[in-house]
Amino acid sequence: MQEWNVRGLRVLAALVGSVLGAALQLRQPALWPAAAYAALAAAAAGGWLALRSLARTRHGAWALPAAVLVGALAGGGLAGWRAAAYAADALPAGIEGQDLWLTGVVAGMPQRNESGLRFGFEVESARWSGQDAGGRTPPRVPGRISLAWYAGAPGEAPGAAVHAGERWRLPVRLKAPHGTLNPNGFDYELRLWEQGEQASGYVRSGPRDAAPERIGATWRHPVERAREAVRDAILARVADRQSAGVIAALVTGDQNAIERADWDVFRATGVAHLVAISGLHITMFAWLAALAIDALWRRSARLMLHWPAQHAALAGGVLLAALYALFSGWGVPSQRTVWMLAVVALLRLAGRQWPWPVVWTVACAAVVAVDPWALMQPGFWLSFVAVGVLFAADGGASAAEAPAGAMARLARLLREQWIVTLALTPLTLLLFQQISVVSLPANAIAIPWVTLVVTPLSMLGVLVPPLWELASWAVQALTWGLQALARLPFATLSMPAPPLWMAGAGVAGGVLLAMRLPWSMRALGLPLLAPALLWLPPPPPAGEFELLAADIGQGNAVLVRTARHSLLYDAGPRYSLESDAGDRVLVPLMRALGERLDTVVLSHRDTDHTGGAAAVLAMQPQARLLSSIEAEHPLQALRPAERCIAGQRWTWDGVDFEILHPAEGDYASFGRPNAISCVLRIGNGRAAALLAGDIERLQEAALAARHADLAADVLLVPHHGSKTSSSPLLLDAVAPRLAIIQAGWRNRFGHPAQEVVQRYVDHSIRAVDTPHCGAARWSSTAPDAIACERVDARRYWHHRMD
Repeated sequence: MQEWNVRGLRVLAALVGSVLGAALQLRQPALWPAAAYAALAAAAAGGWLALRSLARTRHGAWALPAAVLVGALAGGGLAGWRAAAYAADALPAGIEGQDLWLTGVVAGMPQRNESGLRFGFEVESARWSGQDAGGRTPPRVPGRISLAWYAGAPGEAPGAAVHAGERWRLPVRLKAPHGTLNPNGFDYELRLWEQGEQASGYVRSGPRDAAPERIGATWRHPVERAREAVRDAILARVADRQSAGVIAALVTGDQNAIERADWDVFRATGVAHLVAISGLHITMFAWLAALAIDALWRRSARLMLHWPAQHAALAGGVLLAALYALFSGWGVPSQRTVWMLAVVALLRLAGRQWPWPVVWTVACAAVVAVDPWALMQPGFWLSFVAVGVLFAADGGASAAEAPAGAMARLARLLREQWIVTLALTPLTLLLFQQISVVSLPANAIAIPWVTLVVTPLSMLGVLVPPLWELASWAVQALTWGLQALARLPFATLSMPAPPLWMAGAGVAGGVLLAMRLPWSMRALGLPLLAPALLWLPPPPPAGEFELLAADIGQGNAVLVRTARHSLLYDAGPRYSLESDAGDRVLVPLMRALGERLDTVVLSHRDTDHTGGAAAVLAMQPQARLLSSIEAEHPLQALRPAERCIAGQRWTWDGVDFEILHPAEGDYASFGRPNAISCVLRIGNGRAAALLAGDIERLQEAALAARHADLAADVLLVPHHGSKTSSSPLLLDAVAPRLAIIQAGWRNRFGHPAQEVVQRYVDHSIRAVDTPHCGAARWSSTAPDAIACERVDARRYWHHRMD
């Protein structure tokens, strides 16, 4: 092993600094001018030249800290300059919602669902729609956007003739990328930023809109065309829809082909990494490919003399992984993983027998230099830690020390898979707040079955399609076993999200436990894990309560917490047959907060209030359900609901809860679901909140007439700010200081109506809406204040609507 000299340590310190600099730049709420970042990079270049002189003086001890600073300036400067250049091409606000004609090429494999399809689109030209379009300056549209084509387009079924690589002229409406923003939630805007898609929109398909025009096929995106052809062939050939989706995901990377129920089973059993083409998946594929090439190479004396087997295994493993990543969509996680593996392989092929932590650090710095936003993605950390764990578990062993014999190699393969599974368990728990307790037996079955049976049959099916049917039977057999494990009551373990320092200590503890060290030393990882595993978020003080109005789009969902109890008021909308606010937002949110619900209140039957209820109730089997839904509602089969009736009261930890509406007679008097929304008042004698569902003016008048004291500090605005609600009578009766409007960005209903917003202004009520605020947090200990996730956790890639 080569000794590291002082110069090498300075280089390593600069690389570490570059990662830290990029990480600090990612914390910026707003970007500086591009010139400022260029100045940082120039200062780093000058600082590096000065370092060479500093190292030769009596102040040489400062060379390493100075190298870290120089690296931080370089990493932060380069990341910021790239971000500023990219942001300059954002969609202008004046174009949002305007009718446009775009000409361009379908840049990705179209993703179909029950409502239509979605695809990436490379814009070649843009013009305004309408008779006066010729006299206007052409609109400036980003080069790559994401488009949806919904059912009901004129001519043909949506997307029936849309394929990757085709050139189309489309009538569209665009908007800037905008997603929900919640504590510990998925950052959709960051995802689109990384993918280079600076606008999203839809193909106009109304009866008065002109039909889209297919111009013709092009030579562009041949890999995407091949992926689409293979995926469609799999779905056409394999009769069983569930197994066909898994096969398509393994071969082409189309994870949308896997049904939601199957994803739930894979996550519950800890085998999702085997079917998702993620960074971890690419890493494991490269590792397995290298082992296979090494074993085959050693069978030929001529090949061994021409090139060492360990070198061939390294180069072949990375090459096959790159080809696999390319055919599986060349997504951003796959790209950065291939760069990381390529750096590791090049260092070893160049004879750099550096300690594995050094190789690990160099690879990390290279990936962050190419994609600084990787630091924000769980996939980066999973794949990066997986590589480090495999290095550490080998103790720096080279490929030349590989065991001989098929059984020995199989044992090594299984050992490495087990090490990765065990080591990534703490990291998975910290990133997703959930692990599978049955993952060890599940992976013991799934790893060899998927690796040695399902994947080879799926891949070979591209050449011999009947093999896909064999792969389907193999997938069905595996799914049957996994479903049995997933049904066990203790199949998963959830924990709240710990602070950053606890998370870092927990990951270090997991890596230490996986290293090839004496058990006395491995046991030191347990105290590092303990704080993260035992962490519980602090609850409100006794006698106080908190509201968290989740950012779930067009719908309602408010989490109410007291010292030892919690309640969910409404469960948000259903986005599609495969997606809803419960699965995407509320379940992860409650898992991250460690919440165990006592009661779920569903104000009424509309799907923007009950769409996520099934997922929430499945996660919270102990929760009582209180609602105005009818006896025949499908949710009654999941959890019998108690009818909410005015006068129902209970007290938790010194906090009073009371149902104010509907009265018993209202169920017969009012026919519309909005009219029988459950209205809940929460108070402790010092502060109060009123959650009003979708009641309208008539019900607001009845509420004011029946209850002399409706005063509250915060009001959940009725019916998302519709013109039919928020009457002056209600605002005078409640007289809130604050109001929260839960609505979707640029929703088709126009909520909140401008006249309603003005009404709150006229009553001196501060109203915040979730599109501008993100998740809104309010506490009875500070009734005049409201905290917005989009303000407190603002990053420069987030949509700015001001």
